[in-house]
Amino acid sequence: MSEVHSAAITLLTLCSMCAGAAAGGGLPHDFVRLADIAPGVKQDMRYASDNNFTGRPVPGYVAPQCWLRREVAEALAAAQKEAESEGLRLIVYDCYRPQRATKAFIAWAQDAADQAMKTLYYPNIDKKALFELGYIAKASAHSTGLAVDIGIVGLDFGTPFDLFDEASATRNPNVGAAAKANRAKLSALMQRHGFSNLPQEWWHFALEGVKDAPPQDFEVR
Repeated sequence: MSEVHSAAITLLTLCSMCAGAAAGGGLPHDFVRLADIAPGVKQDMRYASDNNFTGRPVPGYVAPQCWLRREVAEALAAAQKEAESEGLRLIVYDCYRPQRATKAFIAWAQDAADQAMKTLYYPNIDKKALFELGYIAKASAHSTGLAVDIGIVGLDFGTPFDLFDEASATRNPNVGAAAKANRAKLSALMQRHGFSNLPQEWWHFALEGVKDAPPQDFEVR
C-alpha cells in the first residue's frame, strides 16, 4: 500500500469518526453561541445554577451558555445594537433549552413534597397548575432555539424573572408606572427585530417566521 493511499484511508477513518461523534451528540449546524454573535448581551443563565424555581441546576445545562439558532442570535445582536444606542444593555436568562430539561420540570411539578422555592417563584399558584396555566410548556419553543427569556439590565420590570404570577403578565395593569413603561420598551424593541411576546411573561420572546425548527436535546456547554 502506498503512503498516499494509506493517508487517504486514515483521513476517511477520521472523518467517519467525526461524523459519528456529531451524530451522537454534537451541535446542530444551525446553532451558535450567542457570545460569539452578540457579545454585548449579558448572560445570567439561571437553569445552569440553583438560582431558579427548582432550586438546583437543571438537567441538560452543563455550562451557563446561551445557544440559539443563528437567525435568532443575529436578530438579538441587532436588538442589542439598538439598545446600546440608548445606553442600554440586554440580558438573557434562558435561551435554547434541552428537551430533557422540560422533562425535569414535569417531574419537579409532580413532586408535591418539593416546595423549597415556592415563596420566591410561585407563591400564589399550585405548582401542578404551572403547565395548565401556560407558565411552563411541555413543548417549548426554547427547545427549538427560537425563544429567549430576556430583560434590560438595571430596569424595573415589576416582577423578577420566572415569577409565576398574574403580575408577570406583560400588560398587567397593576404593576407600577415604571414597570409598565419598561415592559413596553422591551416589547417594542424586540418586536422591531422580529420577535413576539408570550403575554403571560414579560420576559419571553420568540423569533417569528422561521420554519423547520425541530426541538433539540443536546447539552448546553
